Amino acid sequence: MKDNQINQAFEYAKARYADLGIDVEKAINQLDKISISLHCWQADDVKGFETIDGDLTGGIQATGNYPGSSSTIEELRADIEKVLTLLPGRHRLNLHAIYGDFGGKFVDRDQIEPKHFQSWIDWANKVGVKLDFNSTFFSHPKSESGFTLSNPDKGIQSFWMEHLRRCRKIAAEIGRQQGSPCIHNIWVPDGSKDRTVNRLAYRTNLKYALDTVLAEKIDSKYLVDCIESKLFGLGLESYTVGSHEFYLGYGAKNNMVVTLDAGHFHPTEVISDKISSLLLFVPEIMLHVSRPVRWDSDHVVILDDELQHLTQEIVRANALDRVHIGLDYFDASINRIGAYVVGVRATQKALLQALLEPIAKLREYEANGQNFERMALLEEAKSLPWAAVYDYYCAKNGVTAGVDYISEIQQYEKEVTIKR
Repeated sequence: MKDNQINQAFEYAKARYADLGIDVEKAINQLDKISISLHCWQADDVKGFETIDGDLTGGIQATGNYPGSSSTIEELRADIEKVLTLLPGRHRLNLHAIYGDFGGKFVDRDQIEPKHFQSWIDWANKVGVKLDFNSTFFSHPKSESGFTLSNPDKGIQSFWMEHLRRCRKIAAEIGRQQGSPCIHNIWVPDGSKDRTVNRLAYRTNLKYALDTVLAEKIDSKYLVDCIESKLFGLGLESYTVGSHEFYLGYGAKNNMVVTLDAGHFHPTEVISDKISSLLLFVPEIMLHVSRPVRWDSDHVVILDDELQHLTQEIVRANALDRVHIGLDYFDASINRIGAYVVGVRATQKALLQALLEPIAKLREYEANGQNFERMALLEEAKSLPWAAVYDYYCAKNGVTAGVDYISEIQQYEKEVTIKR
């Protein structure tokens, strides 16, 4: 798109929104302060850099065989750097523990240390991103039974408790060095393929493990722990130890951040409706934004209704400072760089639309019982020229606007990824 086209469209949009009392420049400035945490595992289909061979376990699966996935740290970092050139704003990168720089040697998960992530910290500082972190409780011989932290075998449970301890220390060191809290997400895929008669026992084990490890207090200037639930996983269909009720209760009781993943609930549930409730009982929320099709299929995020409802709830609750946004999908059937860019841009577009909503007038209508007027304004807001504002935001940040990024990704594929 040409600069004069972008500027003309923006001035028109600015005037349209001004008629409704909306300050477009203010909305852009707010959007510019929102960092989205990109997930490193889209680039390599959740393989990581351990030397353990085997398929994904823990109820997750990457599908597709599109060429060009990254297989080394250098390739992964190059892909992320390319993605960042196509995104306006400053963002974060979310690492799983299996993505350490292990120097080609096997380091078991109860032995990982901050030194294995020092090159990531140095790289992130160089390219200007902050890092977040995840413990990795899947795809390991000691997780094959389906139970890790909740395992009745004390030896296996202790192994995973040590992994969690070390992940917290790694995340804290990341936070210390980057001068920004590292968000450490704890997702435990424990569960059973068929019915169990020990539901309470496994959950008691999980609570004990979490209580014991989290009892070690680490300064929140460096580390923010959050806990994530799931409905079920492939091969774990009948019972999940860490259910929503478990972690909601645990988070509320312990004043912890609770993670909501868009795909981790029943197909008829949406996480947008849960935000206003959780905000009353937990200090902050972490979002893992994906697009479930039928269920937790981790499709690439697009600008669909639920994404817009999700961002609207955050903005309407005035909770931008209490809700962290990260992406969580892995599509191996399409260009992986393109998957990143489409997902992040869709999330930003949804946020921008929410920031440009005529909320004051909508609330006035609602308070007065003017339900027709509220409905009409909500409908009209859908067709306001927000896209012109997003194009301007891209151009202002020196980033390709409109569909022009497609050719840039095609060129990168031709020059880099297709040769792998």
